[in-house]
Amino acid sequence: MTEPLQTWQDFLDISPFQRWLGLKVEEAGEGRLVIGLEWREEFVSNPNSKSMHGGILASLIDLGGLYAILTTRSMATATVDLRVDYHRPATGGAIRATSRVIKLGSKVSSAETEITGADGKLLASGRGVYLMG
Repeated sequence: MTEPLQTWQDFLDISPFQRWLGLKVEEAGEGRLVIGLEWREEFVSNPNSKSMHGGILASLIDLGGLYAILTTRSMATATVDLRVDYHRPATGGAIRATSRVIKLGSKVSSAETEITGADGKLLASGRGVYLMG
């Protein structure tokens, strides 16, 4: 049985950085988590193209993967490795990070995340490896 969405939201909201981002848990299941993020001007890195800073997208990939592992009732303690691929600029509108566990291990686990824009197009994807504790 998975926890209610509010429980996962409360876990995300423990971190001041995550609260500042304004992350919203949209779906949660065993080994899977979907996080939404509303567009804000503070996320823009290039005022000419009005594109979101890649660090925001990388953070979503990292956090999504970590929390997807936590949905299995396993304890991940730190990110060991993070790979991010940027496919197109995020230039406005809500975005969604869909994460799923790839491998759940006793020492390290891995998860992948896809970030899509409001139009459903892939903006970024990545994979994280997490130390288990």
